[in-house]
Amino acid sequence: MSDRLYTVLLYSDDPQVRDRMRLAVGTRPAADLRVEFTEAASYAECIRLVDDYEIDLMMLDGEATPAGGIGIARQVKDDRADAPPTCVVIARAADRWLAAYAEVDATLVHPLDPVTTGATVAELLRRHAGAGRAA
Repeated sequence: MSDRLYTVLLYSDDPQVRDRMRLAVGTRPAADLRVEFTEAASYAECIRLVDDYEIDLMMLDGEATPAGGIGIARQVKDDRADAPPTCVVIARAADRWLAAYAEVDATLVHPLDPVTTGATVAELLRRHAGAGRAA
């Protein structure tokens, strides 16, 4: 795999949560992957970014208000045949069933562990690239 630059959308209404997500992923979640970030603090902004840009991965805060990441993930999956992979960060592991219903590709639990987060993001980006979306 080439050293391609991937775009990761971070969504949370809380800028501190977005910062923690960014730090946990880092700019190189794996030796062969580089990422850049774009951020959204509202539902409308998140949808606009997905519609207007090539987003390789959505990392969504499941605890955001008023629109939670699980709901946004489900909406994007329902509305778009080419929906990017989604990773929802939840506060309770018990909410994984709800994330599964929303068809998210992965879940992580607050507080984020950088090793687990990087491995999860790298796996989703590689799988996404293998499906033919990344060049």
